[in-house]
Amino acid sequence: MDELNPRIARAALSRLMEPSDLQGMALLKILGPVQTLAVAVGRIRLDAESERAVAELLDEETALEWRGLEDCLARWRPRLADLAPERDLGVMQRLGGGLMIPEDAAWPRALSDLALTEPIGLWYRSAAMAADRLIPQLEDCIAVVGSRDSTRYGESVTAELVHGLAGSGKTILSGGAYGIDAAAHRAALQRQSGMQPGVQPGGWLPTIAVMAGGLDRFYPSGNEGLLREVAARGILLAEVPPGSNPTRYRFLQRNRLIAALSCATVVVEARWRSGALNTAHHALGLGRAMAAVPGSVYSANSAGCHRLLREGAQCVSDAAEILELVLPIGSMAGERSTESRETDGLSPQDLMLLDALPLRSEAVVEKLSAVAGLQEGAVRAGLGRLEVLGLAKRGTEGWLRSHRRSGVSDRH
Repeated sequence: MDELNPRIARAALSRLMEPSDLQGMALLKILGPVQTLAVAVGRIRLDAESERAVAELLDEETALEWRGLEDCLARWRPRLADLAPERDLGVMQRLGGGLMIPEDAAWPRALSDLALTEPIGLWYRSAAMAADRLIPQLEDCIAVVGSRDSTRYGESVTAELVHGLAGSGKTILSGGAYGIDAAAHRAALQRQSGMQPGVQPGGWLPTIAVMAGGLDRFYPSGNEGLLREVAARGILLAEVPPGSNPTRYRFLQRNRLIAALSCATVVVEARWRSGALNTAHHALGLGRAMAAVPGSVYSANSAGCHRLLREGAQCVSDAAEILELVLPIGSMAGERSTESRETDGLSPQDLMLLDALPLRSEAVVEKLSAVAGLQEGAVRAGLGRLEVLGLAKRGTEGWLRSHRRSGVSDRH
């Protein structure tokens, strides 16, 4: 660490400080990353004027008191021996990633809404996007979250919502966990696979997973295949460096990042004390749109959603209703009426199949099965239903997409 620059300093500080270290974050805001690290490792002393500024900042923005530098140094001292920012940056570079910092032009300015809890930096892993245009604008990102122990209902609704949102060019954010998170990432990737050349918005990113641990390993391990796909076609993000364990506390801390990076947070299915409610409350505190999907009053898996609805969340049941929360008034009117005529009454599986159908060339059942992520038997049954509705037609060598004929929807 002989030649310090902001990126190296922030890489070191991200290993030294936890996201909840408000005293450390206040010091960082006053001194900047290079001087903060120098103070932390004992290279320079903190002068009285800076100490007063840190105390005033904490007094203005938190309920904490500045208890002196020694209080911070005592927390950081056990981690000093493990500071190796060049090593951490090298690990992420070999994995196809790096560290984005607030000094970068591409830093998401929406994160400044977090004030003192704005992350020190964002470690990323992505084969899809260049570092200078990594994260889409706030208005292009929507968070879809929910319980890990999701039901078939929750996963079906998630797939339907995400297909509609992704079809409108929105990037889907979630936390990479089992259940609703995984369903959201998977549906966004499937939507991208089903788009035809020329239909996919330019530079559109299907999904972002904000992780609680270091990006050098995939957690949970049962989602490794999915998370590898997100890293290949979307982005993995974390505020902790490689090698960091995904502790329970870090899961709760990363929820504020999901909320801050998204113009709206949608909770599809959640129990009364689900962590997804934590994300929703962060969104509300940041002034972002917050919505929940209702479920059965007999289902404990929807109790958290019903709680949010009582607390003022918007009730949503389809993608158009979510887009109405974040788009200018009236901009959805024509699009929604046309879209509802085209896909009215289709199941999530039939929507996935419809997205997979090519517009011009023909595709065989095996190809459609791979693109849509459905079993071949389900594809054949779905093609029959879509053909009756006038949305699919059989060619000489396979199937392709058609358009519903006028009057067909009135008969079904």
